[in-house]
Amino acid sequence: MLSCKEVTTLCSQEMERPLHWREKILLRLHVMMCSGCTNFRLHMKTLRQTMHMYASGQAVKSDPEPDVKD
Repeated sequence: MLSCKEVTTLCSQEMERPLHWREKILLRLHVMMCSGCTNFRLHMKTLRQTMHMYASGQAVKSDPEPDVKD
């Protein structure tokens, strides 16, 4: 069984390269039992998607700051 530290490393690596079948199985087994690592993996994926959108210019500005006039 993988430790949480090993899982967070694998979560980072899965963003950069395809995982081997053994790594995938061990990762899935761990996240089925560990809510902390499940949340970490989800946050990593969300952050990566957001950064790709931002880099490609697709990010939407939320509420622009109003101009301050003196």
